[in-house]
Amino acid sequence: MTESIVGGKAYYFALKVIPLHRAMQEHKEYVISNQLLRSSTSIGANIEEAQAGFSRKDFAAKMAIASKEARETRYWIRLLSDSRIVKDFDFTELLTEIDEIVKMLTKIVKTTQLETNK
Repeated sequence: MTESIVGGKAYYFALKVIPLHRAMQEHKEYVISNQLLRSSTSIGANIEEAQAGFSRKDFAAKMAIASKEARETRYWIRLLSDSRIVKDFDFTELLTEIDEIVKMLTKIVKTTQLETNK
């Protein structure tokens, strides 16, 4: 099975978050950096699980979890951006990418739920 577009985007997004997490850890910012790492890597993990879903309902449930994790990730990035905890880091690209992932996942979940409820 080929990788989904949103799955690929989530994977490469998480790869961009990992160096940010490391930098924050070096500056002793542990709580938010760990929350960001957990939520951002969970997006792709849940998409992967959804691909192996036993049913459309199972697929929709896993994608809904991925969507929630993406929204949580967006919250942490916005918080970091607005608080300026991380000096000299432009969060614009990460915010743009996570917004795109959230939109894609929301569409997938809504479409799948509509198909499942028919």
